[in-house]
Amino acid sequence: MRWVKLAIAAVACWLGLSAHAQASPGCNDAGVLGPNMISNVCWSCMFPLRVAGVPLNGSNSGAPSGKASSPLCFCEGSLGIPTPGVVISMWEPARLVELQRVPGCMSSLGGTRLPFDRKFQGTHGESTNEVEKQFMHYHYFAFPLFAMLDLFSVMPCSDNYLDFDLMFVSELDPTWNNDTLGSFTYPESAAVANLPAQLACSADAVSSAAGNPIDKMFWCAGSWGSMYPFSGSTTTGNTIENTSLQKARVLATLHRRGLAKRTMGSEAVCGPKTEPMIPKSQYKFNTFYYNPETSESHAFGESPLKWGAGRFVPQKPDPVYMIWRWKDCCRNL
Repeated sequence: MRWVKLAIAAVACWLGLSAHAQASPGCNDAGVLGPNMISNVCWSCMFPLRVAGVPLNGSNSGAPSGKASSPLCFCEGSLGIPTPGVVISMWEPARLVELQRVPGCMSSLGGTRLPFDRKFQGTHGESTNEVEKQFMHYHYFAFPLFAMLDLFSVMPCSDNYLDFDLMFVSELDPTWNNDTLGSFTYPESAAVANLPAQLACSADAVSSAAGNPIDKMFWCAGSWGSMYPFSGSTTTGNTIENTSLQKARVLATLHRRGLAKRTMGSEAVCGPKTEPMIPKSQYKFNTFYYNPETSESHAFGESPLKWGAGRFVPQKPDPVYMIWRWKDCCRNL
């Protein structure tokens, strides 16, 4: 596919590299732009699909509690005049995030390796209180799968991304590489860095296990651990726990920076809204690579004991997750 090669070349040029980047032997190809685009997707995870509050699949099971409550809406048209419409709601596959132990490894771009060396590896290998830290970088991609496959083309409220696109790389983010800098960048982290706040996260872990993360507890990532600091270092243990917490921090960081928006709720039916604190119930995930979840998804903070059995094994490729977000849209009549 010629346009894929051009996209990779453009990324390389942006970083001052040669346009002749090749797949690295130590960097796996996740097959994103190939058969995996179809076979590794949980297609049933788009439901419930609601039109004017009525679920077309016959059940509201799986819809977040913060969804738009009214079946009708009014949004300004091209002339600035409010026009009545109906609310269409569904889960949409919107983003991909890959977690990488090797700096610069782009599994989602065919295994291309960008020349980031170990100086970008942050606090990897250090230990605190005899607990070894695990560090991974992330690469965040726009992945509007429905638009790419020309599905649901009548859906309104589409964002500016209509194709596969690299949005962010953590190797260039100094706060992701340094715990201390990550803590000072977001002042609210000091308010939740105490025992009572962390003990309160047990309630979020229980609720997340039932698929209902508590949005007001923005500092908690359910059973995955503490959201702060927003850095790539974790001490949770195995790969699936580490990467689950890191993907939560990725989304929380992007919300704090205004790079991720609220698409859920009555206030967002006319277009995405800035939401500094992550609305956790707006998101769910499925493993895309290498052992995909094709018949289920997991909620924000949901224990890997329920969905992660056999997903990741030591010495296997680093994971790629698909990010689903709930979207409430006003379709003008």
